[in-house]
Amino acid sequence: MVHLLIINLSNAREAVNWPLAVARKESPSMHASSSRHRRIRTMATALMAGLTLLTCLTGCGTSTASPSAAGSGPLQVVTSINQWQSLAVDLGGDQARVDTILSNISTDAHDYEPTTADIARISRADLVIVNGAGIDDWAAKAAETGQARMVDISKASGRKAGDNPHLWFSSQGRRAAAKAVHEAYGQLRPDRTADFDRAYQDWQGRQARLDDLIAKARKQTQGWHYAATESAAYYLCHDLGMEDLTPEGYLRAAANESEPSPEDLVAFRHLLSSRRLDMLVLNVQEVNRTSKELAIQARKAHVPVFEVSEQRPEKYRNLEDWISALIHQVPGAKA
Repeated sequence: MVHLLIINLSNAREAVNWPLAVARKESPSMHASSSRHRRIRTMATALMAGLTLLTCLTGCGTSTASPSAAGSGPLQVVTSINQWQSLAVDLGGDQARVDTILSNISTDAHDYEPTTADIARISRADLVIVNGAGIDDWAAKAAETGQARMVDISKASGRKAGDNPHLWFSSQGRRAAAKAVHEAYGQLRPDRTADFDRAYQDWQGRQARLDDLIAKARKQTQGWHYAATESAAYYLCHDLGMEDLTPEGYLRAAANESEPSPEDLVAFRHLLSSRRLDMLVLNVQEVNRTSKELAIQARKAHVPVFEVSEQRPEKYRNLEDWISALIHQVPGAKA
């Protein structure tokens, strides 16, 4: 029997618009743009083509549960991005076989166009873990066409479409993600609940130690002022008690993926030379001519540059190790 796959692509045309809060209580948008819409439409077309081909290749059957979920053997788990891969592994142990679509740090998840093979991997999974909030819509749409259970971390952490999607940098986001994945594992394999509970308790212990490290660093960084070339590290800086002073005109330009105006750059350069900043945050995965120039000016003005990436570098085994290392790298902070 050939399965009929139906996908709603109307959401692909929605704008992503992170709010620019005056009091910086909400994270700023860095991804709404007309060029993003064009990429989303292209991505949607590619996704539809892949799904159409997949319907011709998939086998028969009407079971509402995938074989490994209903039977024995490790659960087949797919994460869209590598930030959540280690969490899925740590919580699943030998009861989960985890596959990640995007593991290359040089690949931008926002603009990724899934291949037919990617879509097939997602369709065969027992559990699909997506970040949500606009960063990996391609994975969520592919998962919705199959029978896999899906954990949307943005929804689990109380975020919505348009909010800052870099939830792995948020202590609250990590805890919400772990809780949702743990519950999904237990529901898929109730006979292994005790194993999953032990793994969850171990993870909570590591997260508690990371929270202690953050609290220790925050004693020094509370009230620090920073600006960012892109807002990937917003939640991390928020957890450290810092205030974002990035000029709003620059933020709006970044939100539209357009070049900032001369006035925006003047405001940013003035901020760098004003001695009001404790550091400049540079996203090394979103480097362009403007961000390079701002980093050069920051160093000339003796403003420390804090470099972060959106994806977890391979040398770190899990999120906790990576974020602990980042906290130790915050200029001037002694955690």
